Amino acid sequence: MDLTPKELERYARHILLRDVGGAGQHKLKKARVLVIGAGGLGSPVLMYLAAAGVGTLGVIDDDDVDLSNLQRQVIHKTSSVGQAKTASASETIEQINPHVKVNKYQTRLDETNALEIIGNYDIVADGCDNFKTRFLVSDACFFVKKPLVSAAVGQFDGQISTFKPYLRSPDGNPYPSYRTFHPQPPRDGMLPTCAEAGIIGTLTAIIGSMQAMEVIKEILNIGDTLAGRVVMYDSLATRCYSMKLGWSENDPLNGTRPTITKFPAPEA
Repeated sequence: MDLTPKELERYARHILLRDVGGAGQHKLKKARVLVIGAGGLGSPVLMYLAAAGVGTLGVIDDDDVDLSNLQRQVIHKTSSVGQAKTASASETIEQINPHVKVNKYQTRLDETNALEIIGNYDIVADGCDNFKTRFLVSDACFFVKKPLVSAAVGQFDGQISTFKPYLRSPDGNPYPSYRTFHPQPPRDGMLPTCAEAGIIGTLTAIIGSMQAMEVIKEILNIGDTLAGRVVMYDSLATRCYSMKLGWSENDPLNGTRPTITKFPAPEA
């Protein structure tokens, strides 16, 4: 899987970086990343991973492009309204980087397909907009041992973390899972959706770009992983801060007495 002369020119600024270089660019080309959702977060994730030269991108979304999406979902165009988001995203990726292969899944990720789809990728970036899917993705990634970079946004605030609960951290304990961060999904209606509460469009670009960066770090094994930490961003205060997230012995996936021992989880 050698880099062609055109690819060497395209990725020249990457190759100049000591922590990337030609070897790192080969890793990116060989990488397979699944992006959950082609919406506000998925848009910058897909676009920047494509521009970076990630060789295979999977995009799963069962929705069509709506006019109200365009304020933040920048992978789609006005002419894409009414088109499947996966098809629209694939067209944009082709324009950004024709060297990238795109696998389109015009469906909803659920208990029947999650393990099979996720198992075909090296890493997952979750940009979905509901807790049911977040828990489903987290559990599936745990059982097939795939790193998960998860992000969420609301109105003017965002958060991001990486989850690798099947591995142990430097302190000897397992890394926390998403279920350590959120032991239970919130009750229906407790947290308003973007459609109900609104969201500033540029926030998704900031958090989605951070998410793409964390995916690239995991592929290249550079920098400090976000596993065991959660980064919060307050756009109105222009403030970013990090919170340590430690392993819990009560974690239902990797605690001392796990209660979720197969997929899907009993409550799913």
